[in-house]
Formats: sequence, C-alpha cells, structure tokens
Amino acid sequence: MYATNVRNLKRNPSEALRQAEQEPVLIMKGNEPTALLFNLKRSIDYTEQQLKPALAASLFKDRVISLGAAAQISGLSLSNI
Repeated sequence: MYATNVRNLKRNPSEALRQAEQEPVLIMKGNEPTALLFNLKRSIDYTEQQLKPALAASLFKDRVISLGAAAQISGLSLSNI
C-alpha cells in the first residue's frame, strides 16, 4: 500500500491518483492515518483484499488488537507468519 502525507497530496495530487490505479493510497496527517484513496475502476473485492491487511497492521501497531486478531482480520493464519 502506498502512503503519502497531506503536504505531498496538496503538492502533487496526480501522483496519488496514479498510485491509486495500482493500489490503495493511505493518506497520513502527521503520524496518523487520516484517509484512504482507492480507484473506483478496481473491483470492491480487490480493494477489500488490499485494505484488510493494512487495517489489521494499523490496529495492531496502535495496540488495539492482538497479533492473532490482526492475522484473522487480514486473512492470514499465524502459521503463515
């Protein structure tokens, strides 16, 4: 997943849109995720597959969920880690 900050998004929105054609773009404000940009031409299923691991990693990093819960959300099992 590509990540950018608000300053870079303001400076060059075309870059974020180009990246969104390939994968969802996480927009950060400071050190916090603020928004997610994804291309509407992609299927919802594909976007969900990309979003779940990013969401799980963010929740685990913020100590909201355990590693096991993050693995379940992302569709992984602990034996794959």
